[in-house]
Parts: sequence; C-alpha cells; structure tokens
Amino acid sequence: MRSLIPKITVSSIILLTFFMEVWAYNKLKVMEEPPKKHTVKIFRMKFIPDHLTVKEGDTVEWVNKDFYLHDVTDEKDQKWTSKPFGQNEVWSKVVTDDEQYFCNLHKVMKGTITVE
Repeated sequence: MRSLIPKITVSSIILLTFFMEVWAYNKLKVMEEPPKKHTVKIFRMKFIPDHLTVKEGDTVEWVNKDFYLHDVTDEKDQKWTSKPFGQNEVWSKVVTDDEQYFCNLHKVMKGTITVE
C-alpha cells in the first residue's frame, strides 16, 4: 500500500502539469489572435467581395465607393440594418454568426459572411 501512494501522487502531478500546460497554451493562443477587421467595398452596385469568411468577434466594415446611397441589412429577418450611407462613408458591425445581407435600397445587391 505504501508504494502505491507515491506512484499515484507522481501520476497526479504529471497529469495536472500536462493539463495546466494545455490550458495555458490555449489561453495564449486566444490572446495572440485579436479580432480582425475585414472590409467590403460597395462599388458599381455590388458588395466586393460578396462572400467573407471571418472568425467570431471580427469586425466587418462596408465602405461605399459608389455614387449612390446604400445600406446593409440582415436578409433573414432584418434584425439589424444600417442607415443609408453615401460615397466614402463607412458602416461596421462585429460579427458573431453566419450572416446573409443585402442592400434594402437595391435588392439585387447581396452578400454572405461565414463565421469559422
């Protein structure tokens, strides 16, 4: 019985050390990757690019380089929308879910965002 206790203690310390290192590595990895900013240009009645793949918490900004007013609206249930914005104006949103969006002023303009 006496020889079993040191083995269990050593094994427990090794396992605890391993799990603490894994936890610390994952924590550091998350801290190393701050949210990014992605830009969608609005030009010639199109969202460019019309599909983005981002990470949860990233910011997407839409920059209107067109002559016309545009907005950005959630296509599914319109839970969010920008105000119309003009040439060289910017609207941005922090992304947490996959999104399908369109311009409510020009319904043929559509885009998607996929969150990894």
